[in-house]
Amino acid sequence: MRYTQITDEQRERMLSAIGAKSIDDLFSTIPPELRFKGDLKVPRGISELELLRDTESLAAKNHDCTKAVCFLGGGAYDHFIPTVVDALSTQSEFLTAYTPYQAEASQGILQLFYEFQTMVCLLTGMEVANASLYEVASAAAEAVLMALSITGRKRVLVSESLHPDTRRVMATYLAQQNAEIATIPARDGVMDEGAMTSALNDSTAAVVVQSPNFFGCLERLDRIIPAVHAAGALAIVSTDPIACGILKPPGAFDADIVVAEGQALGIPLQYGAPYLGLIATREKFLRKLPGRVVGQTRDLEGRRGFCLALQTREQHIKRERATSNICTNQGLFAIRASIHMAALGRQGIGKVANQCFDKAHYAAGRIAKLKGYEIAFAAPFFKEFTVRTTRGVDQAMTKCRERGIFGGVALARFDTRFEDCFLVAVTEKRTKAEIDNLIAALDAV
Repeated sequence: MRYTQITDEQRERMLSAIGAKSIDDLFSTIPPELRFKGDLKVPRGISELELLRDTESLAAKNHDCTKAVCFLGGGAYDHFIPTVVDALSTQSEFLTAYTPYQAEASQGILQLFYEFQTMVCLLTGMEVANASLYEVASAAAEAVLMALSITGRKRVLVSESLHPDTRRVMATYLAQQNAEIATIPARDGVMDEGAMTSALNDSTAAVVVQSPNFFGCLERLDRIIPAVHAAGALAIVSTDPIACGILKPPGAFDADIVVAEGQALGIPLQYGAPYLGLIATREKFLRKLPGRVVGQTRDLEGRRGFCLALQTREQHIKRERATSNICTNQGLFAIRASIHMAALGRQGIGKVANQCFDKAHYAAGRIAKLKGYEIAFAAPFFKEFTVRTTRGVDQAMTKCRERGIFGGVALARFDTRFEDCFLVAVTEKRTKAEIDNLIAALDAV
């Protein structure tokens, strides 16, 4: 009865209620040749104990980052999550399946969203942020929609060094928008600035660039953004929030819109999603920002309170003038990110970023000395870098897995031109011993 809910008695009562004498009578309108005949090939019912044993044995086949040493990257990273993040975010006051629609009655959650927005602005160097989006790819696509609306232009330049998944999502979003996407080639791991300058014209709405980019390299935002502005276009920058702990944030280079993947801020890898999209912009573009924006106010008695200041969504007053079809935010993950950032603080995020930087460069230096391996690009990098090998990427990754190591992300799955390359990401969690074991595994191929 626990898993087979309908008894014979209940079945008879339902048939009686709808005026059918039997199951055959119920389906009598379906031609006999279309009806299923015989018994379903369904195993017998099992007990709860048997079910638990079965699911546990299936789950044990997964080898995740709690069982293996992780050097995977490409947009999702194995960062340390302080215990306080789980302890607070799973309290009943915060753990909700959906954003509360009686928003102003949820002052605690609204305050967390407000503080989340504030910390995102401080991290990215921007002036306003919303209460989050789904993940970085849709955030980047929403940023492009903003740029099209703000400029009235229809052409978008996208760097080839932007994450391929983000480029695909962006193309899907714009497929019905009467907009053109032009890809600017990457050269030596970074966007070809000369090609970008040649492609800029008075129909260009925005240029989308990622730094650190998909290959791990840092782009020259100090040169790219002024060139974009000189053409009257907007500069959209996708970044790593942890990198903002030691690098000048995109806002310091006068970026117009900044997007980022918030997974590094207290969200487990959890097999690839769900994650957290960050988006921040200049105050003058606030009314073009999609989703929810929480504001601070005062009540009739002068007490501080919080409210949804803007909801430029189709099911509210905006209707057909909505800036986006985004209908909610990643509320629980925005809460987790808020707790994570508050727990670490500005100095803590800086220390995490420094450890990522130092450990990644130690690993890159060791790998570069191995026969048959080289760092693919000379551009500066933060915590992730591309390795080229003559020993075979599949063989190298297999050897790493045999030693309990996720050695990196093979780039051939994204672009066959890089079939001899793989990405290695090194976070603050990796120890010197773990990095040395990675080197030994690669050398053993």
